[in-house]
Amino acid sequence: GHAIVAFHLPNADPVHKISIVPRGMALGVTQMLPQDDRHNYTREYLEDSMAVGLGGRCAEEIFLGTVTTGAGNDLERVGEVARNMVTVWGMSERLGPVAYRGDRNPFGALWEGAAQAQYSEQTAREIDEEGKILVLAAKDKAKAVLDATLAKLASAGICDQLQLDNAAAQEADLFGAGPTS
Repeated sequence: GHAIVAFHLPNADPVHKISIVPRGMALGVTQMLPQDDRHNYTREYLEDSMAVGLGGRCAEEIFLGTVTTGAGNDLERVGEVARNMVTVWGMSERLGPVAYRGDRNPFGALWEGAAQAQYSEQTAREIDEEGKILVLAAKDKAKAVLDATLAKLASAGICDQLQLDNAAAQEADLFGAGPTS
């Protein structure tokens, strides 16, 4: 799921290698290599990155008809990006270009209440809602990409292959024309 979504989204990093052989805690790996070093990230890049992160979960829903614990780390990373978009980088339409950070206690979580927000409970609810909106939009984007390529994936038998690199995928035309701007 990750690879298919990454291949089709114009702002995602390019897919380098895919393996469904479990390695360590990972059930499979999609390796993507950025085309160049980045120090700043656009909203579009972050949105596409979240969609790529949710590609595995969406693929589970489509191909297995259920969800598993396999996407746990992906969900954490996507949630962190969405929360940072809202609270750190001011990328929320509703809350505007404002950074909402909690107090940073030098002793971390050693003491109860170590990180206290400097905003109201209402703002905290709005932050949660905005983060959820971003995550759900990314999920919809990933699902749309996977739905659009489902017939091609099934006919190519990609689910039965153990390893596929980007060059082989392009040669077999499994993913179509690639990203569109």
